Amino acid sequence: MKKILSLTILSVIIALVSVLLFRERIAIVDKIATIVASSSSSGLLLLYRYYSTDTSTTSARAIPTLNDNDDNNLQSHKLSVHPSIHLHATAMSIPRAIRKVFLAVEQAEGAGARVRRSVGTPQLKNFSPFLMLDHFSIKPGAGFPDHPHRGQETITYLLSGAVDHEDFAGNKGTIGPGDLQFMTAGRGIIHAEMPAQNADGSANVGLQLWVDLPAKLKACEPRYRDLRAVEIPSVRVDAGRVNVKVISGQSHGIDSVQDLAYTPVWILDVEIQPGGKIAQPLPEGWNAFAYALEGTIVFGPKGNQTTVEQYHNAVFEPSGEVVLAEVDAGAERSGRFVLIAGTPLDQKVVQYGPFVLNSQEEVYQAFIDYQTHTNGFERAKGWESEIGKSMAR
Repeated sequence: MKKILSLTILSVIIALVSVLLFRERIAIVDKIATIVASSSSSGLLLLYRYYSTDTSTTSARAIPTLNDNDDNNLQSHKLSVHPSIHLHATAMSIPRAIRKVFLAVEQAEGAGARVRRSVGTPQLKNFSPFLMLDHFSIKPGAGFPDHPHRGQETITYLLSGAVDHEDFAGNKGTIGPGDLQFMTAGRGIIHAEMPAQNADGSANVGLQLWVDLPAKLKACEPRYRDLRAVEIPSVRVDAGRVNVKVISGQSHGIDSVQDLAYTPVWILDVEIQPGGKIAQPLPEGWNAFAYALEGTIVFGPKGNQTTVEQYHNAVFEPSGEVVLAEVDAGAERSGRFVLIAGTPLDQKVVQYGPFVLNSQEEVYQAFIDYQTHTNGFERAKGWESEIGKSMAR
């Protein structure tokens, strides 16, 4: 009898705790909904206007349903080779197979900008540690005015033109052709990215890569690191027919200047003249892809090759030691691609717009912090960038 009574009391306690937890969760959601409903067009609406995701079909004034159990968010591959070890290709090196190839379709983004998004679409979502890759084109009068970030790093690689940036901490500057900017959002930042007004009216073109931060670093302080084009080492291989800019990582005995991102990432800008070829080692187990900037590139070993056209993304299997690439000797032009690889993070990804965290509760909290100017967003109160004022209305 006592045993039955004890079990009954325990069941009642569990039920009460469950009800209290459920009520607390509903209260949090109601609070966020109230905040969102009362937000101005300069608040949460900007969050979706300038950095929408492929899943953001929900109104900017509604809280989405976030799926914590999405298998696509869980990555199982681990780092098997430390990036500080020099990797070399040999005749016995195992080529990486291509998992899929797809076109990055052009779409509107921000305020008048055009982007070709490959990572961060239904074709390739949460390819840890990568969250998004945009090949952007920003003409005068377009851009990305004041908007927030939390929980990720962004890497901007400018191909032509110039882009100004400014944030609520007083950081500002300009990157030009061949320059990169590494931004760690950490616990929170609000900034603007606006194109230079080129005299000939041409667009400013580049790539922006979003990289997830390890959970333990998502609350770190924001920071910027610029890498100028003149600082980037390069190496020529295959009798000079292949040129590799080693932005991050290593290639054929050449190391990048330094690691500028918290999450280990390799970024190589590879240009192959007609008839040229390269065997580029990558750390085994890292997730990797190649985005074709120009021309046509052939990947893989003889007998199992895949042709990749301009604006297409080739996603590699995690197994294998080298990526084989070449351009046909009869091609009319060189082929150019960025080869990007990174160590997978064994963590959930819960993303809504520019907030990238590990649970629904953390995303809800980010909404509250952003709107109440707390927990990393204190300096946002009353702040407005100078470079974004021309598009504020």
